Order: sequence, then C-alpha cells, then structure tokens
Amino acid sequence: MTHGIDERKRWLALIVLCLGVLMIVLDTTIVNVALPSIRADLGFTEVSLVWVVNAYMLTFGGFLLLGGRLGDLFGHRRLFLLGITLFTLASAACGLANSQGMLIVARAVQGLGGAVVSAVSLSLIMNLFTSPADRAKAMGIYGFVGGGGGSIGVLLGGLLTSTFSWHWIFLVNLPIGVAVNAGCVALLPAVKPPADRARPDVAGAIAVTASLMLAVYAVVHGNEAGWTSAQTLIQLGMAIALMIAFLVIESRVPHPLMPLHMFALRNLATANVVGVLWAAALFAWFFISALYLQRLLHYNAMQVGLAFLPANIIMAAFSLGLSARLVMRFGIRAPLSLGLLVAALGLLLFARAPDGGNYVPDVLPGMLLMGLGAGVAFNPVLLAAMSDVAPDESGLASGVINTSFMMGGALGLAILASVAAARAEGLGAAGADAVTALNSGYHLAFLLGAVAAVMASALAGAFVRTRTHGQAHGETSSAATI
Repeated sequence: MTHGIDERKRWLALIVLCLGVLMIVLDTTIVNVALPSIRADLGFTEVSLVWVVNAYMLTFGGFLLLGGRLGDLFGHRRLFLLGITLFTLASAACGLANSQGMLIVARAVQGLGGAVVSAVSLSLIMNLFTSPADRAKAMGIYGFVGGGGGSIGVLLGGLLTSTFSWHWIFLVNLPIGVAVNAGCVALLPAVKPPADRARPDVAGAIAVTASLMLAVYAVVHGNEAGWTSAQTLIQLGMAIALMIAFLVIESRVPHPLMPLHMFALRNLATANVVGVLWAAALFAWFFISALYLQRLLHYNAMQVGLAFLPANIIMAAFSLGLSARLVMRFGIRAPLSLGLLVAALGLLLFARAPDGGNYVPDVLPGMLLMGLGAGVAFNPVLLAAMSDVAPDESGLASGVINTSFMMGGALGLAILASVAAARAEGLGAAGADAVTALNSGYHLAFLLGAVAAVMASALAGAFVRTRTHGQAHGETSSAATI
C-alpha cells in the first residue's frame, strides 16, 4: 500500500498531512476569539453572528461522510488535494470579505473543504503506515495535532486579531495551504482507485445538510420573525420534511451515507444522542464565553485567547493518552458519564459569573472544569460509538458520531444563542440596564448547556455498556484511527 515510498518520505508525508489537518482544526477555534471584532466590523447582530460559526459547521458535518465515500471513488490523494485547495481559496475569500453574506458563504465553502480533508486524511495515513508499530506512532502524532490544535487556535486567533485584524485569522491559511498542496504532490504516491467502488450518496448528504441549515435558520431568526409566525413554522416544517426525506433515502439506497441499521446497536445509538447533547453544550460554551469575556469583561482578542488556554491545554493532555488510560482502567461508561458531569459543573460556574468579574475567581474555575470534563469524555464517546460495530465498519461508525457531533453543535449553538438573545431583549424591554440584560441572557444559555450535559451524562450512565479492560485496550487502539 505504500508503493515503495522510502522511510524518510513517508514521515515527511505524515508531517504534511498533519499540517493540513492542523489548518482545519485551527479553524474551529481560531474564529471564536475574533467573533466580537467581526461583529463590530461587519455589523452582525448578536444572533446573526452565529452564522459565522454555523455556516462552517453545517457544511463540515453534512459532507463529512460523503467526503470519505468520494475518496473511495476518486482516490484519497486526489480528494485531499481538492479539499486543501478548496479550503485555501475559501480562506482567502473569508479574509477579503467586506460583507456579512460574503463571509458566511466563504465559511460554508471552508466547511466543505475541511470535511473532505478530514474524511480522507486518516485513510492516507493508514495506507502510508502498514506496520502496527509505525501506524500507532503515526496515529499518536495525528491525535496530538487534533487535540493540541485548539490551544494553538485560541492563541493565534488572539495574536492575529490584536496585532493586525480579524481578516488575518483566515489569510494566515494561504501560505500553509500552498505548502501543504505542494508537499502532497511531491510526497504522496498516486493510487488508482478500484473501478468497482459504490456510488456516493449525494442525495442523502444534500438532504441532511439542507434540513439542518433550514432548522438553524428558523431558530436563529425565530426571535425576530416570531416563534409562531408563518415564516418560522414553514421553515421548521420544511426542515422536518427534508429530514424525513433523508431517512427515506438512507433506507432505500444500496450504499447509504448513514446506514440506519447501525442505530439498532445500543452503544452507537446512545453515543450519537450523547454526542448531539454534549456538542450543543460545548460549542455554545465556546461561542458565548468568548462574547462574555470581550463584551462584559472588556478583554481584547489576545486576552480572550489566553483565557481559553488552560482548558485547551487540559484537553490536549488528555488527547495524548490520559483519556485512553482511564478507559483501560475503568471502561467506557464511567469516564464518559463522569466527564460530562464535570463539564456540566463548569457550565454552572459560568452561569453565575458576574457582570464585572475577575478572571481567577470567576472564569478560571469554569475553564478548568470544562477542559477536564471535555478531555475525559471525548475519547470514550468515540469509543462507545465504535464498540459494537464490526471492524470493517469502524470508520463508518466514527464518521457517523463525528457528523452527529458537528450537527448537534450547530443546532445547539443556534438554539442557545437565540435563547440568550431573547432573554436579553426581554429584560431590556422591561427596563433592565444593557449589561445586566446581556449577562442574564448568557447565564440562561450556560444553564441550558449544563442541563444538556447532565442529560448526556445520565444517558451514558444508563445505556452505554461498559467494557472489560482487555476490550477497552483494543477499542482504544481503534479510536486512534478516528
């Protein structure tokens, strides 16, 4: 499978692939730090700002599984190059955006490119490294890039936004994208894909993505249009109809994007529901806490990046093996349930943060608990999703849980941001001062996020089947390929 590529070139190719993946990972966190600056510059409202994040997440989640299928059909190397090129060009468009519409559309294209890169990068690494020892080492490096990328993102976002402007959080991708593209062409062997590959489920990908985009649009604009208005109800009705169409498509096509029979597996079904709830809490925390730090504590972008650093360092540390050791010692269920409870406690601390709080007593404890909870829970939820499936379906199961995670994050963020805005508007109309009203809205969003995390913890504790230590060890090895 390595086609005679020498040892040195193989590891250089891994570095190039990880650099491409790092660019994608950075974009999930680097933007959060710059959100208040983007809002002020382009005139976003508090609620419409959600689209800067969700346009990326929806296309990323909607086309993640399809990207893997297209890689099988047309070749992983070719799709990786296409994804990197698309992501780089979209980054240029984001950096040059001078209107809300241009930025949102470019972010959606970024998500599409990122989905393709993420979907095929692991297949390329698996083909480059065939021996168990080399593959384990390569997966460890890949996992560290995925776990540590968030830490780099918040710092880089703060540095670029404070020193230059928010445009540079996107423009910095251009030289990286060009270098990754050139490195892939030089180092990755071209492999002709088999001629008998199944056709990709394009209709399913379009249906599920359109459904969720309509649902998010209806939620985001529900405060403005009215929750019981004809516009909102029609949009939600169309979203439900498209989701039903997606389920019908998946039940009939020979090679579905998301095989419905997999949801008869207890751990996989539970992990997906847990993933949706947990992602709703996590992404809303990232988004709203960044706004809290800048709008109420008056942090600049660099200070926001530094404020998030403790949580991201803890998450990265667990991605390097601490989480896997917990699974080997205690199985899947206990770390997953406990990690989600710890994160819920962190969200509750944010739900009591005062208007003019100080970092150490009012922000840092919540940051530490969120980092600890996310670090402990993330690996077990992926392992739970894969623990009941056959080895030849493990890649598909990991794609399903990652898709649920992105979609749950997008919809949860839209709902909680809209709830926060509605609470702030209601209190403002009742005569409360702007700062108090704004913080009360944030508090409600954090509280609902904590409720979602507690629900996820309860579901994990009640329905996830734990594993023996030997089984957990095997699953942990499999999880490294996610």
